[in-house]
Amino acid sequence: MTAQATDTMTIRLSSSTKEKLAELAQHTRRTKSFLASEAIADYVERELAIVAGVQRGLDDMAAGRVTAHDVVMDEIDQIIAQSEVSRNTK
Repeated sequence: MTAQATDTMTIRLSSSTKEKLAELAQHTRRTKSFLASEAIADYVERELAIVAGVQRGLDDMAAGRVTAHDVVMDEIDQIIAQSEVSRNTK
C-alpha cells in the first residue's frame, strides 16, 4: 500500500480546544495532527453528503418529483392510526 500524499494546513484553535486535543492525543497515543486530520476528514465527508442530499432534493423539485405536504401528512396520520389500532388489539 502506498502512502497518501498530504499537504500542510495551519488552523487556529481556542486554547481550550488545543488542550483537549492534546489530552485526547495522550490518551489515544495518537498525534494531535493525526486526530485533527481524521476529525476534519470525517467532517468534510459528512458535510459533503448533506450537500449532495440537498442538491438531490433541489433536482427533484426542479423535475417535479415532489409530493404535497398535506398528502404526506395524511399518509403519516394513517400509518400512526393503524399502528395505534394494532397496538391496542394485542
